[in-house]
Amino acid sequence: MKRIVVVGASAAGLAAAETLRREGYDGTLTLVGDEPHPPYDRPPLSKQVLAAEWPPERVRLRPPADLAALGLDQRLGVAATGMDVADQALRLADGSVLPYDGLVIATGVRPRRLPGEGAHVLRTLSDALTLRDRLRPGLRLVVVGAGFLGAEAAAVAWKLGARVTLLEPAPVPLAHAVGEEVGRVLSRAHLERGVDLRTGVTVTEVTEEGVRLGDGREVEADEVLVAVGSLPNTEWLAGSGLTVADGVVCDQYCAAAPGVYAAGDVARWHHPHFGVRMRIEHRTNAAEQGMAAARNLLNPEAAKPFAPVPYFWSDQYDLKIQAYGYLRGHDELAFVDGDLAEGHFVAAYRTGDRLAGALAVGMPPKTIRRWRQAVAAGASWKEVVG
Repeated sequence: MKRIVVVGASAAGLAAAETLRREGYDGTLTLVGDEPHPPYDRPPLSKQVLAAEWPPERVRLRPPADLAALGLDQRLGVAATGMDVADQALRLADGSVLPYDGLVIATGVRPRRLPGEGAHVLRTLSDALTLRDRLRPGLRLVVVGAGFLGAEAAAVAWKLGARVTLLEPAPVPLAHAVGEEVGRVLSRAHLERGVDLRTGVTVTEVTEEGVRLGDGREVEADEVLVAVGSLPNTEWLAGSGLTVADGVVCDQYCAAAPGVYAAGDVARWHHPHFGVRMRIEHRTNAAEQGMAAARNLLNPEAAKPFAPVPYFWSDQYDLKIQAYGYLRGHDELAFVDGDLAEGHFVAAYRTGDRLAGALAVGMPPKTIRRWRQAVAAGASWKEVVG
């Protein structure tokens, strides 16, 4: 291959580019990114950056010298606007056309928004710095969405002295992902600190005074953060010849078409271990999938299925939350270690007759690692839980 293009200059795209060089690819390697910044890490945005514990430059994934050593043709601050599988060409917002022999799509996701103007979202470094500049003691902050991102931001704002109202449409936050009992424990962390957590409420729009609820009432706020999920960045692929359905649809090797692979938050691939198509928005998965896609692109005849044990973590107040496996759609959960009432425990999740995953709250890292091994081994539920 004479030219490989990586679209998306974040964790997955950088991992792909580094792997291509590490595996011996010495042709032209172009990295396209719609943000002007070199690749940076996103998880700290809702924690250390928002809390002003880290300066902005600390989120850089690599020092400038390391990036320079890769010999990349960097096209930063220029979005991809289209591509054609048949022509093997990529179109950019500046009007240029990039031919390619191999392509890695790592364009990530963007936040869902609500009608109305003036609300914050939290996806980019600019988003985090803008909200950080607003946070102060006594500020009335409404956070719409009590998922992991909204909960992390609410925790930081509370720590900085803001008066936080957290609005969530589900009866129990995160119950769809981790189960109702675990969701209630995580909710308790907000309530115990005086955060005004309101569940079972919908927000219809952002207003000049705050937000309007589904029943017509308004919740007043000085600032509003909308954290109601995300959408994969695939609009630019319309008419490309690729299959797009809540992400770029890939096989178990992360291939979307001959010579075209996808990685990170935008990729929906078939996971052979769990037997389902999945799209995972976790930092660890982005890096691992970027590496896998790059290796399979370079050597498709020896391609290996991408079958990781997914991992995610979240920091909220003094709680460390860690999970391995695929918890969504589970059939049962059981508490296998610790004390649920005290708020530190391990929960195991069953799908069918197999262990699908495990989640730990407030437990030492080594406690959850052994459960990762059991998930990877395809352990039966009876074998590990009884």
